[in-house]
Amino acid sequence: MIRDFSPRLYQQTILGTAASKNTMVVLPTGMGKTALAFLMAAQRLSQYPDSKILMLAPTKPLCEQHVVTLQKHLTIPEEKIVLFTGSVKPEKRAELWKEAAVIVSTPQGLENDAINKRVKLEEVSCLIFDEAHHATGEYAYVWLASYYEKVCRFPRILALTASPGSDMEKIKEVCQNLHIERVEVRTDKDHDVAPYVQKLDVQWEEVDFPEEFKKVQKSLQECRKSKLLEAQTLGHCRSADCTKGELLQLQGALQREISQGERDFAVLRSISLIAEALKVEHGLELLESQGIQQTFDYLKKIQAESLTSKVKAVKNLVMDPKFKEALFLAEEIVNKDIHHPKLARMQGILLEVLREMPDAKIIIFTQFRDSAQAIVGKLDELRISNHVFFGQAKKNGVGFSQKQQKEILEKFSNGGFSVLVATSVAEEGLDIPKVDKVMFYEPVPSAIRAIQRRGRTGRLEKGQVTVLLTKGTRDEAYRWASHHKEKRMYRNLEKLKKEFSFLHEKPKTTLQQFIPRDTVVAVLADHREKNNRIVKELIDLGVSVKTGQLESADYVLSGKVGVELKKVPDFVASIIDGRLLEQVRVLKRSFEKAVLVIEGEEDIYALRKVHANAIRGMLASIVLDFGVPILYTKSPLDTASLLAVMAKREQNKDSDFTYHPAKPRSAREQQEFIVSAFPTIGPLTSRRLLEHFGSVKNLVNASQEDLVALEGIGEKTASLLVEMFEKKYEKK
Repeated sequence: MIRDFSPRLYQQTILGTAASKNTMVVLPTGMGKTALAFLMAAQRLSQYPDSKILMLAPTKPLCEQHVVTLQKHLTIPEEKIVLFTGSVKPEKRAELWKEAAVIVSTPQGLENDAINKRVKLEEVSCLIFDEAHHATGEYAYVWLASYYEKVCRFPRILALTASPGSDMEKIKEVCQNLHIERVEVRTDKDHDVAPYVQKLDVQWEEVDFPEEFKKVQKSLQECRKSKLLEAQTLGHCRSADCTKGELLQLQGALQREISQGERDFAVLRSISLIAEALKVEHGLELLESQGIQQTFDYLKKIQAESLTSKVKAVKNLVMDPKFKEALFLAEEIVNKDIHHPKLARMQGILLEVLREMPDAKIIIFTQFRDSAQAIVGKLDELRISNHVFFGQAKKNGVGFSQKQQKEILEKFSNGGFSVLVATSVAEEGLDIPKVDKVMFYEPVPSAIRAIQRRGRTGRLEKGQVTVLLTKGTRDEAYRWASHHKEKRMYRNLEKLKKEFSFLHEKPKTTLQQFIPRDTVVAVLADHREKNNRIVKELIDLGVSVKTGQLESADYVLSGKVGVELKKVPDFVASIIDGRLLEQVRVLKRSFEKAVLVIEGEEDIYALRKVHANAIRGMLASIVLDFGVPILYTKSPLDTASLLAVMAKREQNKDSDFTYHPAKPRSAREQQEFIVSAFPTIGPLTSRRLLEHFGSVKNLVNASQEDLVALEGIGEKTASLLVEMFEKKYEKK
């Protein structure tokens, strides 16, 4: 089933392991991780001819690359290797799934398809996770792996990454989340990999930190120190020399204390001081590693925010004399047009490279968009052809859609310009052939990110990497942090490979389902709840879940029962903004049995500046005035368990449960209810159709041309409606 490819010895060895055990493969970038994916696909399809292969990758551009590679090397007809992304409609994905042999998908959309039963993971003989280090926390990989292991008749998982992380606990978490039984690690020093590794020449280019910048640095450092000394005096900071990581941990700990009802002045003041220190910390990072213009813009932004912000940390910070001093000094330097010396060094290096190799392809990585724009400006001065490459998020009006990203990368690959100036969006996975040089505008303290950046070059032939570093600044600390983390990562992986019994020797445990397999209990969840952990917990408990657009309630448990869910912070916020009573009123009007569930362990009286009696009054009004009972849960699992019990209890009484919310009472509501049940028609469109045609009868008798004439109704929707109106009802 493989064409135009001869596997290397280490790939054959790894495949031997992966064929019999769930395996995580750690290979240097450019060493053929995707090849292992299609080799594994061929092996499993040969063993299970009627099964499917599912490959997941974090981004659409990466998925598109995989589709091209799989179509090139698998002898399967191209139309049977399909791409699933958010731009493919759910109904279309369901159709494609039926005929496909290999599916490549982003995880979030696939997770939603699995929840709504549009895809059947039990048909998948191999589930492949690319960039597997993402499988932590609530990332979609975690639930999909767990659900797949539960439902599949012949499961096999292959996890691929160049860098699973340096922390042993993080590596273990990834392995446990993906149900890994074996780890296959190869480095460029392994005898079976070394012959294929292209030489990577890494150079560290040091620049001096300008004396003018040091004055701004000193003011910011003194500002930061004063905040931490005060927090230390209050008993909530161990030292004025805490690192950024330590400050973030401290901030999280203080926020947890507040959420648990701790309203002590020292805690509240300390959390404000830590927030101020972190803002100054970011300013220092910009100054030392990026440039004075970026620093000045950031400080000015904080100053502007203070005029309208209600956040005390912002207001207090701009009043600090040292902050004002730093802002004044930064403005003076900007007016003198003094730039960070990295920019001049970068220009010199690029000119040298392009003199030797006029057709060279170069990628420059930087942490910040402002720096990317500054770099582009300097390249334009030298008339070096370039293009900036950002993520999709719009910041200051700039952001690229996935289509634009793809076009930029294709143009770069085809030699349309020499230099790609990219933020972190280009670090991971993208296969750009023959990149001659990669430049880091700053070192990064993450082993994963450093490996990913370096891996953009040296894939097919010798590559060069240059890292710009400012002497005497955090750049030096980041350099060594990344170096030591990377060495620790490989030590931990080797240790893990030898001592893997902590995972694979344990018998697999299966969840004791609350719902017997021969009992169908159904819950309709609002489509906005699809990413809520509760939906996944319900499925694990054996509940059949479907998501849809609900006008009231977050969960419908029967034709009579609707549940509104509020996490504790949202409950308090909805009191403040006045939406809570209206939501309860609509819930009560729509369902014979309306229930409000409040989830969380936070102190409901301590989250916001709301008088306790106001909260008590709201709780009393919901129960006494509206007759809506309030139930409390601690966690998503607790909530899901409660919903499952309620749904089972209700549906045992009422076997005629449907996925529709409660039947409406008035004639107008009944008409809207009928029309909103038609294919692709939601509540808003049903009202527009009834307003236009005047009655259900007129709508049903309308022609396709009449329907298309109404704004918002396309050819496809009109065709589906007419087809359904005219289709003869068939008995079972």
